[in-house]
Amino acid sequence: QVQLVESGGGSVQVGGSLRLSCAHSGDLYSRYYMAWFRQAPGKEREGLAAISPGSTKTNYSDSVRGRVTISRDNYLGTLYLQMNSLKPEDTAVYYCAARLRPASVSLRTSDYTYWGQGTQVTVSS
Repeated sequence: QVQLVESGGGSVQVGGSLRLSCAHSGDLYSRYYMAWFRQAPGKEREGLAAISPGSTKTNYSDSVRGRVTISRDNYLGTLYLQMNSLKPEDTAVYYCAARLRPASVSLRTSDYTYWGQGTQVTVSS
């Protein structure tokens, strides 16, 4: 069974940076497609970035393109999201997600099978 645990959230001022981590405790982490999503109060869950098992493919939402970088360390079983130039609209609960299929760097919520509990990111001005 797959368990995902996010960490690294917190409060930061506009223009600041934050690095989120997601620990994957299940077997065969290196075979999973991984992604980061976020959900702000009153808004739908939004896909931000996805990465293929071997890190050869990535996909970013237009909302964060150029400001975030998704990466993974298959040896450590950890997924990362480096966020820079943060804005108040980045305030949300951030979730990591995993799936074996479909074999694509999808940003669709319905494509993912496993989810973490989320970590809060608050950006203030």
